[in-house]
Amino acid sequence: MNQEEFNMACFIVPGTEAIVTTAITKIVEKKEKKEICSCETEGAVEAVKEEKALPFSRKLKWLNNMLWGGTALLAFEHVWHGEVTPFFPFLTAAGNAQDAVQMLKEMATAGVGMAVVVTAVWVGMVAIASGVEKKAAKEAEVKGLER
Repeated sequence: MNQEEFNMACFIVPGTEAIVTTAITKIVEKKEKKEICSCETEGAVEAVKEEKALPFSRKLKWLNNMLWGGTALLAFEHVWHGEVTPFFPFLTAAGNAQDAVQMLKEMATAGVGMAVVVTAVWVGMVAIASGVEKKAAKEAEVKGLER
């Protein structure tokens, strides 16, 4: 049992986060579509104002893409090294209790750490995008007043 054996389940944590955020994205998309429909009935002006900003569901898709991509790459790497198998128990460390405890510890440290870093990078991306959107809205407002 070497240390490399325990680097096999870290992809499960960001993969689980990806599943949750994908479900949340679908819910947010439905809500945004309902809001767009209500804006159209109230007037086209509101729909034009909302069109300038990226919808939150689009920003959530950025997080989903990063999480799914990282999960797929990590899973492939672990399959390549024989740490994940196509037969039960699928994870080689799940074969006995000692290895399973070590695997869970690795998931709690490396897996959670990776998920937190990816989410933090996404938060930064959203903050930058929001700043750019606000700047563009101010510029559009100034141009509108100049006319």
